Amino acid sequence: MKRQAGRVLRIAFLLLVVVALVLTLRSQGADLHRAVTRTGLAATAGSLVAVMVGLFASAMVWRALLTDLGSRLPLRTALHVFFLGQLGKYLPGSVFAVAAQMELGRDQGVSRSRVGTASLLFMGVLTAAGLLVAAVALPLTSPDALRSYFWVLLVLPVGLLCLAPPVLTRLVGTGLRVLRREPLERPLSAAGVGAALGWALAMWGAYGVHALLLLLPQERTGSGNLPLLALGGYALAWTVGFLFLLAPAGALIRETVLVLAFAPVLDRAGATAVAVVSRGVMTLGDLLWGAGGALLRPRRRANGTDVATVTPVKQLGKAADA
Repeated sequence: MKRQAGRVLRIAFLLLVVVALVLTLRSQGADLHRAVTRTGLAATAGSLVAVMVGLFASAMVWRALLTDLGSRLPLRTALHVFFLGQLGKYLPGSVFAVAAQMELGRDQGVSRSRVGTASLLFMGVLTAAGLLVAAVALPLTSPDALRSYFWVLLVLPVGLLCLAPPVLTRLVGTGLRVLRREPLERPLSAAGVGAALGWALAMWGAYGVHALLLLLPQERTGSGNLPLLALGGYALAWTVGFLFLLAPAGALIRETVLVLAFAPVLDRAGATAVAVVSRGVMTLGDLLWGAGGALLRPRRRANGTDVATVTPVKQLGKAADA
């Protein structure tokens, strides 16, 4: 009975997400067509490839954190849980994506608490890395954007401090106690957090390439370092959109910041075209990886158990010592 109820809830969740995605794409339809015409199909396609690479790197951030918490999922299973759950971000607020990942992770033998912790840490790592990238790149390329959104960068020192494994372990432990969840089995490690941060920087690099490919075909009204502007501008826009939790996937907020960030080199029409195509390829990338995540559902044996199941990290350590 519980399994049937869970299946109904998941189907309802997926239907809501599909409706939200269809409405999102429909609302962007006319603007997206004009923006793609201005940008060109080749640049748009290349940008989509870069987005797909960046999204994969983001999944690896989540997987690295989950591994450091004590549960290593096989790649196929991790992509299934992460990307299918991530579709929930198109519903207002970030809670639906986390809740979906918790349920999908539980199906693969990982506790809800551990998956939820990994998902929250994932958002924190991406935000801190994004702020770091914006703080380094934008002063040289788009100081006006920094002046307008200086308050976002005030979070950067706190974010970097919280990435220190001892501090992060203490914060997670406190949160779990407040929520009356099981405590961490072991502290977060420098290697685990470092791996997650490395994948996060790789993600930002790919997203910078996606924005650069959209910038290049536009008629420029000023000069500047386009790679740095693309990298820092998108990092700032994504972070501001993420912090504005009421907007599904940062809708509208991200585009507003992108137009301002690219103002030093593009007129408003060109910057708007970049922002609109960027939103379109990001949405399409999420949809494609979400569909891929559904197809990557772990195969089941004849007895109903999964072929690919979670491996506790302490078992991996024993195997390495053997």
